[in-house]
Amino acid sequence: MKRIFILTMTFFMMHGISSAQRDADNFYRSASVNCEKVSFRNQYKMKVGANLFLPGDMKPGEKRPAIIVGHPMGAVKEQSANLYATKLAERGFVTLAIDLSFWGESEGEPRNAVLPDVYAEDFSAAADFLGTREFVDRNAIGVVGICGSGSFAISAAKIDPRLKAIATVSMYDMGAASRNGLKNAVTPGQRKQLLEAVAEQRYVEFLGGEIALTGGTVHELTEESTPIEREFYGFYRTPRGEFTPEGATFLTTTHPTLTGSVKFMNFYPFNDIESISPRPMLFITGEHAHSREFSEDAYRRAAEPKELYIVPGAGHVDLYDRTGLIPFGKLEKFFKENLQ
Repeated sequence: MKRIFILTMTFFMMHGISSAQRDADNFYRSASVNCEKVSFRNQYKMKVGANLFLPGDMKPGEKRPAIIVGHPMGAVKEQSANLYATKLAERGFVTLAIDLSFWGESEGEPRNAVLPDVYAEDFSAAADFLGTREFVDRNAIGVVGICGSGSFAISAAKIDPRLKAIATVSMYDMGAASRNGLKNAVTPGQRKQLLEAVAEQRYVEFLGGEIALTGGTVHELTEESTPIEREFYGFYRTPRGEFTPEGATFLTTTHPTLTGSVKFMNFYPFNDIESISPRPMLFITGEHAHSREFSEDAYRRAAEPKELYIVPGAGHVDLYDRTGLIPFGKLEKFFKENLQ
């Protein structure tokens, strides 16, 4: 089915990376880590595609703590999640980088649909998978959520006590971003205008018309491109991070369905975040990240034990793949202390 692209005034219009690209290594591979493709079913019987990473020094019969890694919203596991999973596997953890439902190698129709409850379920399904592996200590499963996946991981952790330690990186609260934009830039009038357009688009698609996708990351830069557009463009639309899933007929990363994207407006991941305590939470954000407000908001609302870790000099996308800035040592210490 042919698809069209519609620009909106919501968060998705704002995708676009920091000009600094030194030490960016999104497609990093490690000789000391074994990787294999796996899949499993979530509670709705949808296949979740994933990459399983095992430390090369694992011994037969040994059980290790495990970490689930979720990719940025609109991305796939090959964009940032694999890197984190590989680096943490080098540090001794079993890791699992997942594709959220409707994206990448995971099932779900229409493609690129937005369904935050199912996204959260995918993290619990990943815990199902890991907790039934003979080489995983099911009482020591943690999670790293990057960008939008930070909010989905929190949503999952509120109702799944098997997630023992929760870390987020460059987190977006996808609900607040969609309702209000960054720094509350979206007015109530603009929001209503978008909802009216989506309602009309539902009629089009119900009658068999073309599925509309939101603008997502731009495919070319102009003199008018914003700093945020440039920041995301430098990752998603260049060899630095561009990746088209196998079998895809056109590049769709960061382009959610328009009618689905408004479902984020009913998504409130930080409500009741304090109920996760006493399981620990670590919020990592960049000093200059345009998304910093979301990590700070989550930190204020969360109960102890919690930590807000601000990476000096880093922007939002810097923490996707710039290995010289990503605090892997901090993540290692957090999980080793809390996955025992």
